[in-house]
Parts: sequence; structure tokens; C-alpha cells
Amino acid sequence: MVERTADIGDVARRVFLSGIGLGALACALLADTAARAESLPEALVKAYQTNPQLNAERARQRATDENVPQALAGYRPQVAASLSAGLQAVRDQLPGNVLQTATLKPWQIGLTVTQTLFNGFKTANSVRVAELQVQSGREALRNVGQGVLLDAVTAYTNVLANQTLVEAQRANVAFLKETHAITLRRLNAGDVTPTDTAQAEARLNRGLADLNAAEVNFAVSQATYAQVVGNPPSQLRPADTTDRLLPRSREDAIGLALREHPAVTAAGFDVDVASTSIRVAESSLMPNVTVQGSVSKNRDSDTSLSTFGTDQASVIGQITQPIYDGGT
Repeated sequence: MVERTADIGDVARRVFLSGIGLGALACALLADTAARAESLPEALVKAYQTNPQLNAERARQRATDENVPQALAGYRPQVAASLSAGLQAVRDQLPGNVLQTATLKPWQIGLTVTQTLFNGFKTANSVRVAELQVQSGREALRNVGQGVLLDAVTAYTNVLANQTLVEAQRANVAFLKETHAITLRRLNAGDVTPTDTAQAEARLNRGLADLNAAEVNFAVSQATYAQVVGNPPSQLRPADTTDRLLPRSREDAIGLALREHPAVTAAGFDVDVASTSIRVAESSLMPNVTVQGSVSKNRDSDTSLSTFGTDQASVIGQITQPIYDGGT
């Protein structure tokens, strides 16, 4: 029993010394690659700039921003120009069976300007809805950004944790291999039983299985990191603690979340959008006041051939009040 304990202690010393050697080598490599090491803030910057989910949300927000100038267009006049030309054959029968024929080339040019003076506050409420949608979209974008950054932090720490686990499992496998080799030598010397050898071999196989699982998890975490951040992980540095950023108590954290969490604030803006949209719909029950000015010039448009051309100009005001629309 004393000899067996001494052998195991010798194996432990070998593994410990090899660990010291590996640690010294790791320190040398770390000094050489310090300039290439990537910190957590750098990974977060890359994820914030290149993550496709976040970029898609930014593009969606730019589309939402365009709703505001579209809604503001309701305050401005609408201008339309028209131009028409053609060929027209005319045959008039006058008293006394006198026939008069002509081939006309009529053309018309016109300009119409329409300005809405009042539409039941529809334009004002539509602008308000568009502005609230922009604010809600910005909060939704911030919420997506928080999720992406959380995924980046999780991927970063998973790479570090799984890398450390792989190194620990490799050291464990090295120890189990030494133990298994010593057990085989002692079995040949008749110092241990085949049961001891089988147990050592079983522990080695279990260690190899754990190492394989750790390597698989490490590869998965590396792939996840590349997916979220945008590039495979290089030499990562352990992140600093975030204790200084935490609220003082759970109640403070809850209050901060209720006031500033983007999902909560976006929901508040959505409520405002819905209530203002009701006022937009109610505007269809109010009168609509417009003024329209138009000018036109016509040539060869009178089939009676009594007028060669006509010039017109008009200003028309119109008030429309819906009375019954079938309940729509």
C-alpha cells in the first residue's frame, strides 16, 4: 500500500511539474500575443457594428423614420400639371343642309393647385402618430441592441470557460494515462489485481469522454462567438467585474427597469400610437375644407368651330361634411 501511494504521488508530481512547464510556456505565449489579445469591450464594439440582426433593425428604423416627412406632406399643397393633344375630325350640319367639315388639332395645358385648409386634425394627428412610431422604433432598436450585446457577453465568457475546461480535462487525461501505465506495470509485477487495471482503464476512458465533450462545447462556443461578434475568437482576456455597475438593491433594479428598459418604454409609445390613431380615424367624421386654383389654355377644342381657343382661370373653395357612410 505504501509503494502504491508513492507511485501515485510520483505521478502527481510529474503532472504538477508538467503543469508548471505548461504554465511557463503559456505566460511566454501570452506576453508575445498580448497585442493581439481581444478584450470584452472590443468584442462588444464589433458585435454592435457588424451584427446582422442589429443592422437589419437599423434599416427597419430608417424606414420608420420616413413616415414623418410623409405625414408632414399633408400640410403642403398638391400641384398637378396636365398636357393633352390629339387629332379630331369634325363634320357639322348647318341649317339648309349645309355641311361644314374640319380637321382639328386640339391641345390643352393646365395647372391645378389644391390646398387642404382643414381635415378634422387628421394631418396633425398623423404627424404625431409617425413621431411616436419613430420613438417606439428607437426603443425597439435599443432593446435588440441590448439582446445582441448580452449574446456577445455570453459567447465571450463561454469561450473562456470552455477553453479553461478543455485545458483542465487535458491535464486530467494526462494524469489518468500515467496512472493507467503505472497500473499495467504493477499488474505485470503482480502487485495489483486485474480489477485495479480495469478500474484505471475505465477512469481513463471516462476522462477521454469528458475531454471530447469539453472540446465539442468549446468548438460550439467558438462558432457562436463568430456568429454574434462577426469574427472567430482570438486570444481573449478575462473580463473585468461589473459589481460597480449594479444597482444597490433589487428594488432599485426593478425601478430602473420600469423607467428605462427599452421594451417597457417602447410599449408606452405603442399605447400613445394606438390612442392617437383613434383620433386620426375620428377625423373622417369632421368636415373637410379645401381650396383649389387652376389655370388652363385650350386650342381647337370647340367642335362648333365658333371658338378658336379658350383661356380659363378659377379659384374654388369646397367644404365636405360626411353625413352617413353606411356605418363604415
